[in-house]
Amino acid sequence: MPDVNNELPAEPISAVGVVSSPSKAPEDYYVVAQTTDGSDADLWKDGLFKSKVTRYLCFTRKTSPDVVVDLKVIDVKDALPEFFTPVQETVDTKEAAMRKRRLCVKMSPRENAKTAVYDIQIIAKSKYHLVNYTCIGEINNMGVWYRIGDLPQRQSSQKTSSKAQSSTSPHTASRVTVSRPEYEQPGSGIYTMTALDDVPFMISEKFYESHAKMQQVNLMGITIKSLADIEEEVSRGCNARLPLTPLAQNAKANARYLGIKTARK
Repeated sequence: MPDVNNELPAEPISAVGVVSSPSKAPEDYYVVAQTTDGSDADLWKDGLFKSKVTRYLCFTRKTSPDVVVDLKVIDVKDALPEFFTPVQETVDTKEAAMRKRRLCVKMSPRENAKTAVYDIQIIAKSKYHLVNYTCIGEINNMGVWYRIGDLPQRQSSQKTSSKAQSSTSPHTASRVTVSRPEYEQPGSGIYTMTALDDVPFMISEKFYESHAKMQQVNLMGITIKSLADIEEEVSRGCNARLPLTPLAQNAKANARYLGIKTARK
């Protein structure tokens, strides 16, 4: 039985591809260049003639919002399984990935997946079996095996929301306690509070200026005067003799006329 590490990798596979050469794999990609027994894992080679074309399976465990949850190997003429995407081109040269077979990949958002693919191995002889691995088919007389594992849900978003709640709730409670303390009604045993309890009332600093600095403002013909100006005018009015109105003048004249006429009689 081939020797394969039984420990589950820390991160699941987030992308699968095919390259034309192991040296041309993208950064952070692992190339399955050999089978479990050390043979060449070329997925393109012909058994009768030596071909210059080579194809190697590669994958990455780089952290991504999506993960690989399933793999299938099907014939080129077979219908594409639902929710699967075929690997049709090489990552490096954009050429045909395979000849007679197709590798299909099923992706899923990490937050929605319960299980994911953690490892892929290629076996030269199909009679061998890998513990904890599942065979998904054969390519070029080699068996392709993958390992499924449980996907732990990340708690980063939940921790962030819980921290935000814990950081805001105490402050909110303290603000209510400080600005509006609870009071006990005599004989009731019930603690109540009003909307204006312990609310400080302060006069704005702009009203601290002396009255001498205040100037009269004429707005649409209306003169706005200070309190001192109004008091001064009232004081003047009380000491000054106001002119008679036309009606008062007529009444005064009539009174004089009647007085003179009575005196003559």
